[in-house]
Formats: sequence, C-alpha cells, structure tokens
Amino acid sequence: MTDPFAQTQAFEQTDASGRRRGLSRAARGWIVAGVIVVVLALIVIVADLVVRSLAQTAIEQGVEQSLPEQVSGDVTASIGGFSVLGQLLAGRADQVELTAPELVVDGTPIAAHVTATDVPLDLSQPVGRVEGELRLDQQALDTLTLAQSVVGDLTLGDGVVGYTGTVDVLGISVGYSATAEPEAAGDRVLLRPVGAEVTAGGFALDVSGVVDAVLGRGPVEICVADRLPAGVQVEGIDVSQGEAVVRLGGTGLVLDQAHLTQTGTC
Repeated sequence: MTDPFAQTQAFEQTDASGRRRGLSRAARGWIVAGVIVVVLALIVIVADLVVRSLAQTAIEQGVEQSLPEQVSGDVTASIGGFSVLGQLLAGRADQVELTAPELVVDGTPIAAHVTATDVPLDLSQPVGRVEGELRLDQQALDTLTLAQSVVGDLTLGDGVVGYTGTVDVLGISVGYSATAEPEAAGDRVLLRPVGAEVTAGGFALDVSGVVDAVLGRGPVEICVADRLPAGVQVEGIDVSQGEAVVRLGGTGLVLDQAHLTQTGTC
C-alpha cells in the first residue's frame, strides 16, 4: 500500500526543488543584467573622462592662442559639473576654471585664476558670468606702477599701500610719505590717502598742520584697463604684507580671440 505521507513528502521536495530551480534562473538573469549595467556605466565614465581631458586641453590651447599680444603664459583649464558629455549635448558648460600661476602681462608677472559659468561651446556667444583674481607681489607692483608713470614708490602693507611724493606747501616743495587704502574703481585702482608725514633732513615730522594739503591732492590712480579684456571691471582689492589680490568680474563677455585681444584703454 502506498504511504500517503510519503507521497506528500515527495511532492513537497519536488515542489521546493522546482522553486529553487526557478529562483536560480531569475538570480542568474539579474546578475547578467547587473553586469551589463556596470559595464555600460564604466564605459560612460571612461568616455566622459576622456572627453573631459580632451575638452580641457582644447580650452587651454584656445585660451593661450587668444591671449592679447602683451600677455603670455601657460593656462590650465578645468571643466566643472557632473558629466562633460551631457554638457556637450546641451551646448554649454556649467563651469570652466582657468589657472595661470605665472602669467606675464606687458612685463608684469601676475598669478591669475578665472572662473566662468554658463559657458557656450560656440565661443562667439557670450558667457553668463566671468570672475577672476589677480595676485601681484611687490615686484609686480613696481613694474606696473613704472609702466603707469606713477610718481613715488608703492609698498604693500597690512590693508594699506604706502607711497612717497611731494606737495607744495606755501610755495615750498615738501617731500612726504603716505599710507592709502586701495579702492576698486572699474577699470582702475584708487589709492585714497589716510595718513601722511613730511620727510625733511632725514627726520620724520608730524604733518598734522599740512596733512590736508597732502590728502587734498586726491587719490593716486593706477589704470589697469589696458591689461584687461574690454568689459572686465575691477570689483575689489585686498592688500596684505607684500601681496595684493585684485578681484575682477564681467557679465555677458565673449571669449573668442577677436574679443579677448581687445583691451581697454588708459
């Protein structure tokens, strides 16, 4: 006689085995699909890295070739954003950073860092916004002021700029040394004097009585327009001991060669 319990047990074993075989096939399918997804993702990542590298190199070469005649130096480019491929398809780059630590502008050594946002692939079209920083040391400042025919030596201090000059007081030419606070003024930097003292016979004298004559001459102006692409403005300046950081900005600028080689005038 057939044991009903044994038959039920055999059925349950077969059913369980069948389910195990079904789950195994499904698992293999998911594994294969997962491997395909991973491989495709790796291909996209590698392709994006390659395209990013090529695009950055092209930007570096393009910018260096587009620099004004009086500007020279190596430029390093970095494209921001998650996917360069996606940005290329959209026709615009989210952000492009340019770094030139040893730029020479008409004989003046300057370190430059520029960030451009909403950059079109068609360089004949304007970018959304360009911001930059120029770092000048004492040597660079000396070269710049010499080119601008600024009278007197300029020295970089803690938040102020020191300079020397002469002023007529009651018909007498008196030498002085002064300190000034720098101020951004569009295409130039203004040095507004905040203190001064007369120098005579090797002694420093209190000039409280004639300081108005020194301060009344107005700020010293240093024009930088002829060293910047047209449309770029000086938006801020910070001075520390031995270094000045000039912040620049512009909206709607065109970054092709024709426009980059056009500078302002002083």
